[in-house]
Amino acid sequence: MKIKDILARDKVTLSFEVFPPKKGMPFDPIVAAVDRLCQSRPDFMSVTYGAGGGTGHNTVKIASHVQNDLGVTALAHLSCVSSTKEQVVSAIDEIKAAGIENILALRGDIPKDGGYPVGEYYNYASELVTEIKKHGDFCIGAACYPEGHIECAHKEDDIANLKIKVDSGVDFLTTQMFFDNNVLYNFLYRIRERGITVPVIAGIMPITNPKQISRTTELSGTYVPTRFKAIVDKFGSNPEAMKQAGIAYATEQIIDLVANGVKGIHIYTMNKPDVAESIRRNLSHIIGDEQ
Repeated sequence: MKIKDILARDKVTLSFEVFPPKKGMPFDPIVAAVDRLCQSRPDFMSVTYGAGGGTGHNTVKIASHVQNDLGVTALAHLSCVSSTKEQVVSAIDEIKAAGIENILALRGDIPKDGGYPVGEYYNYASELVTEIKKHGDFCIGAACYPEGHIECAHKEDDIANLKIKVDSGVDFLTTQMFFDNNVLYNFLYRIRERGITVPVIAGIMPITNPKQISRTTELSGTYVPTRFKAIVDKFGSNPEAMKQAGIAYATEQIIDLVANGVKGIHIYTMNKPDVAESIRRNLSHIIGDEQ
């Protein structure tokens, strides 16, 4: 099923993200986590993509298992900046052969050496979206950044670039994680003013250990509210307390989002089924048990 059709329903959707094992790491624990996550009946599950094609095949393998074996709609991530155009086309063909109809088109992180041969790679996600559309009737998602992309100095320029990406054929957007809902509400107002009308899914990251905070702010520049910093300061040295507090904070975020009309919730699970399950239980009467 196409995600744009799932989002068109008059209901709140709850989806999960998982990632394949890194190179050299065992595959079975990831499959076990995916199997357990699917028991929580998400509306769809997204599977991230390995840089440089290193674990890209595992993305399709897991997404195929999610959709064809477990009966949950799958969203396969595909990034382009560290894969040649030939590798991108091969990946699209593999996704299509697996019967997956949904692709999240991402530029990806710039290689650490900062360069790649001109002409052999796509430079922007909008170019990837255009290429995907040539190869089939896919439902295409893309990323957006409520606080602005870390590489873009001005938010208005970031929104202008987002408009180009959406106009190239994007069906829905998923946000980068955020911890202050007002950031999202302001972002939604600004993009609607610029004519971006596709559905926007709110990306929520449950923070269950202090190291996640430092990694998150370093990589994405995400603002961490004083309220959440206080939680980390108080419970960060107690793993079980921090886990419980992180789940509670994410749950409260989602409750506020739903109360304010946000219908798409996407949880970055970090392959932790117990965390996703706890949030799902906390929302049983708010989102509803029938998925």
